[in-house]
Amino acid sequence: MSEAQTLAEKVFSELATAIVRGELAPGEKLSEQALVTRYGGSRAPIREAIQKLEARNLVVRVPHAGARVVSLSLEELRDIYEVRLELESMACRLAAERMSDADISALEKLLEEHARSIEADQGLSYYQKSGNLDFHYRIIEGSKNSRLHQMLCGDLYHIIRMYRYRTSTSSERPLQALKEHQRIVEAIKSRDPQLAELLMRRHIQVSLTNLETRLAHEARH
Repeated sequence: MSEAQTLAEKVFSELATAIVRGELAPGEKLSEQALVTRYGGSRAPIREAIQKLEARNLVVRVPHAGARVVSLSLEELRDIYEVRLELESMACRLAAERMSDADISALEKLLEEHARSIEADQGLSYYQKSGNLDFHYRIIEGSKNSRLHQMLCGDLYHIIRMYRYRTSTSSERPLQALKEHQRIVEAIKSRDPQLAELLMRRHIQVSLTNLETRLAHEARH
């Protein structure tokens, strides 16, 4: 990997994390010059990083305004969550039927790591890294359904992570979300597909309600 490619990966990774964690706000402009000043090098790796963010739907190109962090309306978010609610609940039901005992054990250990992370952050947030370090990603993988994986871990995945994190910083939500995750794993471990599906559905509905409340509050201030 060339030096420019390495820099592009570094910029992409750091900006993606900053967007998901809300350190770069929805609608915020990404200045190529500011990023060159911050990271060094030329504009080429910076542009490559921004293009990758755009491909993951975390950044949009605005005519005459350049690249900005994606910002969705409440209606757009509701549309996404309607899809997520149905598909991820289904994935959870299938996971209860199809995950191996080893997969479930690994999921329990992942939540133990999440609990330590929340404790280290004094219960103020629940940040999950992407892929196999993400509880929801593991559930979707556990469904053993490639089409579900493609739909939930493709275009929707990174936007959902971005808005999931915003709800996880609400008062008392980190520990509550962790408890909900633990109950879902208990249902999967008990091989109870209907209960697993129901608990995931409730979990996502609570997340959407919290998100609606937060966005309404932000709109007033």
